[in-house]
Amino acid sequence: MGMKEQRQSKILSLIQKSEIETQEDLAEALKNEGFNITQATVSRDIRELKLTKVATKAGGQKYVALSNVEQQVSEKVIRVFKDAFVSIDYAGNTIVIRTLVGMGNAVAAAVDAFNMEEIIGTLAGDDTIFCVVKHEDHIKAVIDQFKEILNS
Repeated sequence: MGMKEQRQSKILSLIQKSEIETQEDLAEALKNEGFNITQATVSRDIRELKLTKVATKAGGQKYVALSNVEQQVSEKVIRVFKDAFVSIDYAGNTIVIRTLVGMGNAVAAAVDAFNMEEIIGTLAGDDTIFCVVKHEDHIKAVIDQFKEILNS
């Protein structure tokens, strides 16, 4: 096994064992394991391993690896979300997503497929979706995740 394979294997092991939120955290963890790497290398490894971020119970985010099937589904789901998205706002513990007319159910299904722990459920109309979030203080983290998906 070459150095790249060893490093990427260690990355997968690290993200399974602990909640790694940023590239900097991942680079630090790799350095602690004896890998002398640059930020660019970590960024490339994240891309090659198709790592994605998910919400944590504490309201932060962490890296996880998707299987190839999940990755293919994920790419389609993300495309639906991005193509139909119009706007996002919130009140209390409810996020309101506006979509193109007739796309509410498709985007709600996409939101459900994102498996965000903080979202209890979604309710879709023709062009509006309500996402109920467990705790008001996690609204910003969830909205930031939606924005990250939109900008990906």
